[in-house]
Amino acid sequence: MSLIKYEVFLKVVELGSLTKAAEALGFTQSGISHTISSLEQEFGFPLLVRSRSGVKLTVNGEQVLQPIREILNWNEQLKQQVTDIHGLETGTITIGTFTSVSVHWLPDIIKQFREEYPYIEFKLMEGGYLEIEQWIEAGVVDCGFLSLPTRERFEVIPLKQDRMLAILPLGHPLSKAPYMPLAQIAYEDFIIPKPGSDYDVQRVLEKAGIKPNIKFSAGDDYAIIAMVEKGLGISILPELVTRFQYERVAMLELEERSFRSLGIAVNSMKYASPATRRFLQHVQHWSSSQGTI
Repeated sequence: MSLIKYEVFLKVVELGSLTKAAEALGFTQSGISHTISSLEQEFGFPLLVRSRSGVKLTVNGEQVLQPIREILNWNEQLKQQVTDIHGLETGTITIGTFTSVSVHWLPDIIKQFREEYPYIEFKLMEGGYLEIEQWIEAGVVDCGFLSLPTRERFEVIPLKQDRMLAILPLGHPLSKAPYMPLAQIAYEDFIIPKPGSDYDVQRVLEKAGIKPNIKFSAGDDYAIIAMVEKGLGISILPELVTRFQYERVAMLELEERSFRSLGIAVNSMKYASPATRRFLQHVQHWSSSQGTI
């Protein structure tokens, strides 16, 4: 007996109409009618009474309805179990990420994960926050690292609080200061991340009520550091970006401490692949084991 026939039968009963069931399942009405007739022939008795107002179950149809439901429910559980087994052993996880996470987090995260699941492959797609949000929403990536808050519909696992730091040339008069006065930023040539690649710097400036003297805009954090190093201006960047850059530029805490909140997001945890769900659990555990940035 075909499970497809059972699914058609349940949909017809649910909607009370051959026509509506055909529309819902993408069949023709004659195809639905033929499927029900075939099932009735297999059982040896009518399942439905057809009339102008729709269809209703026969007495015999009512008796087989619940067993058919149970068969389909068990079949769904079986498919999910098989999917879980295969999904955790093989497959590809596509991750939306940005440079600092790709450089400082993902090598260690992926290495540890593949010690347990060696046949899972990874595909990394680098972009700005806006691109990663769009990729998650469109299903281009399975999950993505983002600065929070992000789109309300996403399911998010918060990970770290990352300090925002002022980045100055080594020869700048304030390079040895204990902190960066926020008011001074308005009087400096400023290098800002391009729109869509970063929300964090803009949040700091808006909160402080600062309108910077923007001289350059760049989409890559390390390009900004190189420009600051050459004396083309100052900037504000997350601490994670500035790791291992101590000899190139001066880094000062801001007068009012500020942070970006990093997390990893999916469109729907319910519909994420088994491998993706396990990877998210691994990332959360890894983050907890690292403490704060």
